[in-house]
Amino acid sequence: MTTVQDIINRSDRFAPRYLREGNDPTGFQLGDRQAVVHRVLVTLDVRPEVVDYAIAQNIDLIWAHHPMIFRPARNLDLADPQNRMYASLLTHGISVFAAHTNLDKAVGGMNDWLAAAIGLQNVQPFARSNDDPLEKLIVFTPADNADVMRHALAAAGAGQIGDYSGASFTNDGEGRFTPEAGAHPAIGAVAKPEVVHESRVEVIFPHSLRADVLLAMHEVHPYEEPAYDIFTEAYPAQHIGIGRIGTLPQALTVRDLADHIKQVFALQGLRVVAKDLQRSVRRVAVVGGDGGKFFHQAQAAGAEAFVTGDVYYHTGHDMLAADLPVIDPGHHIESIVIPQMSEKLAAWADENHWDITVMPSPLSTDPFTFL
Repeated sequence: MTTVQDIINRSDRFAPRYLREGNDPTGFQLGDRQAVVHRVLVTLDVRPEVVDYAIAQNIDLIWAHHPMIFRPARNLDLADPQNRMYASLLTHGISVFAAHTNLDKAVGGMNDWLAAAIGLQNVQPFARSNDDPLEKLIVFTPADNADVMRHALAAAGAGQIGDYSGASFTNDGEGRFTPEAGAHPAIGAVAKPEVVHESRVEVIFPHSLRADVLLAMHEVHPYEEPAYDIFTEAYPAQHIGIGRIGTLPQALTVRDLADHIKQVFALQGLRVVAKDLQRSVRRVAVVGGDGGKFFHQAQAAGAEAFVTGDVYYHTGHDMLAADLPVIDPGHHIESIVIPQMSEKLAAWADENHWDITVMPSPLSTDPFTFL
């Protein structure tokens, strides 16, 4: 049995909510956290047409990138289409969860997907914040408990390295101890020296998960007093920023880069802010969604061009004055979340033996039409 909360917990390990920007209302939006989930719909936006589709498909949970509720409802008058949508979700027992700016920042998340789609290489974060130092846990456990320990640590978020999860190292040896008066040993007897075939399990995890990882270790360790070490400064911080910057395989003109982006994201049109469309660029920064405010940081990071959506008129003038070419493909390129998160949720279902079906939404929620 898989609950809404099970899926929230795994999503939060991938894109921790402490990464969110400001007061971004990311996270659980509506419904019952303990409801059983059989069918999940992945969407960019939660709009009335998406909810109607979810009802028709017997969906239990909508997993969205954009929060459904950005501002508190002033009333629950069902004459308001938004309120009717909330009522339909509640009536049909559909829960809603959103991962927004935390997913934008997450390692392997939204802006990494966009950078990869554009074809950027040697990608690094910029507009950095929330750097999370990596730590290593070494724990000694009876050899026949090593598999249980590894799985528990992985479930707590340890062993995530890039796109790989559950990474660990194990070797075996002998553990020695003598239980003293007052001890209640799981193995051996008081006052009798004991030798146990033990495994040394090593995992790396971000500092922010230390409490969860240690709790998981203690819950499955058979000993009263587990032997373990944590190394806190041996590993560099996991650098986290909302933007990504990388290098094109070969230089392109601003015009050619714009055409490339139109093709990659199947766009009818886009906007360009540039003094010279024939300028050659290779170092490119990207922030999905409304990222115009990050253009100074993109330029400071060495960007020769910047890709982001929803550029405002006066910000466009500032970009021209700074002489940074900017390509605005719109906000809806973030619909890349639909195939990417559908794939991730399906993989998590396999790993955790969830009996769920993951459905990518086939609906476009782009409000704009280019004529």
